[in-house]
Formats: sequence, structure tokens, C-alpha cells
Amino acid sequence: MRETSAEIVAFSDANATWAPDALRKLVRNFGDPDVAYVCGQLKITGDDGRNKEGVYWRYELAVRDAESRLGSVTGGNGSIYAVRRDDYVEVDPRFGHDLSLPYLMVQRGRRAVYEPEALAFEKPTPSNEAEYRRKVRMFEHCWLIVLRGRMLRRLGPLYAVEIVSHRLLRYGSGLLHIALLATSFALVTHGWVYAVVLAAQLLLLLAAGVGVGIARYYVLVSWATVQALWNYLRRGVPATWQVAEGTR
Repeated sequence: MRETSAEIVAFSDANATWAPDALRKLVRNFGDPDVAYVCGQLKITGDDGRNKEGVYWRYELAVRDAESRLGSVTGGNGSIYAVRRDDYVEVDPRFGHDLSLPYLMVQRGRRAVYEPEALAFEKPTPSNEAEYRRKVRMFEHCWLIVLRGRMLRRLGPLYAVEIVSHRLLRYGSGLLHIALLATSFALVTHGWVYAVVLAAQLLLLLAAGVGVGIARYYVLVSWATVQALWNYLRRGVPATWQVAEGTR
């Protein structure tokens, strides 16, 4: 970014491929002078059914599309995105652009949007367990941004609610589940509603334990947020990471 003089700079991951018209569809959004950042749609291809990331990812994209229609997205996509050079912000290299640039654009009075027709493609990780290891690495950076990235400064009320709901509560989902499980055990004799909630949680854990795909994926990803926080508090977040087996 320091070397280029281009008005718009596009980025991708090393393991992603783009559709032939992806760049054109990505940058057309900069016709709106308020737009500073645009991310495209990543499609997870070649899913053999062992990794349930595709189910989660479709939900994530639906949320992102809704955020963009409301004003700005709360998180981007490292596989396909572009930034107006004049709006680019140099951040701590451990933050990651996909998690930090969208909210930083909004803090500066700009927009960060989603273009679903700009397509990139990646293969999925081979299993839920491999995806768990990838998510732990990702959530380590998320916790760093949450605790040191000043995410809630200079935000409008709607976008602040989105940040809390779609980012902060998501990253804390594992801790929330632990708290809910503990309180359900403590209150189970105080009313039927507590017994029902406890039974639902135990049923989810049982389904994950016997290998029900989406339940196992959900539990692993929720626990990854807890493991990531522990890793962050214990040793911080390195600026680089070693490629783990199963990294897509």
C-alpha cells in the first residue's frame, strides 16, 4: 500500500481463486463516494459432508448481506476485498484486515459494504476438528481486536448494536454457554424452565459427542472461542503462524 499510487487496491488470500468478473463487480461499488471498503462472497467448494462449515458460512453471508443493506458490514472477507487507497488504515499486523478494516472505516465516517456477486472460491478444511484448529487461530486475533482494537469508539447506535451482537457476543459465545450451563445446573430444582434449558444444553452436547455433524461443529466452534481467549491471555497473539495440518 505504501508503494502503490492506485486509487483502489484489491486483496486476496493465497489459497483463493476468483471468478473472471469478480474484480469488476467488486470495484463497481466505489462509484458510491461514501464507500471505502468492499468485500466479495467466498464460496466453500468441494464439501464432502464431513465439515459443516458450509452451513455456518451460509448463515454468516446472510448476516453480512443484511448488515450491508443497513449501512456497513461488521466483518469482511480476507479472500476477496478492496479498499480505497485514501481510506486505508495501517493496523497492528496481528489484527487482520477482514476483522479490523470494516469497523475502522465506519469510525471514520465511511461505509464498508458487501458485494455478493464478486465471487471467490476456497476448498473447505477436511473435518470439523481441522476447522476447530483454524477457528482457534482466528479467534485469538478476534480477542486481540476486542480487547485492544477500540471497536466501540465513534459508532452510530445501529452499527454499535451490530458490533455487540454480531462480533462481541459471537466471540464470547463459548463463555456464555459455560455460564448458562452452570446457572442451569444451579437452578434446575427451582422451576421447570431451568430443567428444560438444562436438558436442551445436555442434548446438544450429547449430539455433538455422538458425531451429529452440525451439533459437533457448533460445539467445537463455540469452544474454540474459549481456547482462543486462554491462548491470548497465556501467551498473546503472534504476528505469524505455522500452517497446521488441514489448513485449507
